[in-house]
Amino acid sequence: MGTLEIIAIVYLIVVNLIALCMFAADKSKAQNNKWRIPEKALFMIAIIGGSIGAIAGMYIFRHKTRHWYFVIGMPLILILQIAGGWLIYSRIS
Repeated sequence: MGTLEIIAIVYLIVVNLIALCMFAADKSKAQNNKWRIPEKALFMIAIIGGSIGAIAGMYIFRHKTRHWYFVIGMPLILILQIAGGWLIYSRIS
């Protein structure tokens, strides 16, 4: 495994942990009537690679699971990321 692959794996682990923490923080803020994390930010963290952490956060913390655009959008982002990653990987190797 080369340096680029290691960097990519570390990046994905970090961004997914951040996504998970963002969903946890937003759920906590919602329960305590405090300032919330914008939905745009939750989608952006998923788009930049944190879709697995976002989906996990949705279901672990039971947060945003009643919003159709999260229930459909987050898995759709993940599917597009997997397809894009597969295309890139298949062209490189």
